[in-house]
Amino acid sequence: MTREDMLAALMAQAKDGGADLVTLRAIVEESSEVGARRVLDRLGLADENAHDDLDELRDLLAAWRTAKASAWKAAIDWFVRVIGALLLIGIAVRLGVADVLR
Repeated sequence: MTREDMLAALMAQAKDGGADLVTLRAIVEESSEVGARRVLDRLGLADENAHDDLDELRDLLAAWRTAKASAWKAAIDWFVRVIGALLLIGIAVRLGVADVLR
């Protein structure tokens, strides 16, 4: 019996004899399962390789975050080096070190 058949049987039972708490809970549980399976199927995650696909996506996302953090760190490092070099050049010009080297 499929989930859809089970849900249909529970709905028929609730309609015929009234719905007690156990029947209502079973209807909610079965309808949740059917809905979750539909969503996974629509997302393409209903096959046996879905777990591996999600692991690969997590690894890819982690690698992207690491690369992004490294790129920002490198950009900041270069910016600090350029500012430091400009300051040193400015100090050298101000002290007249360039005239001494001539």
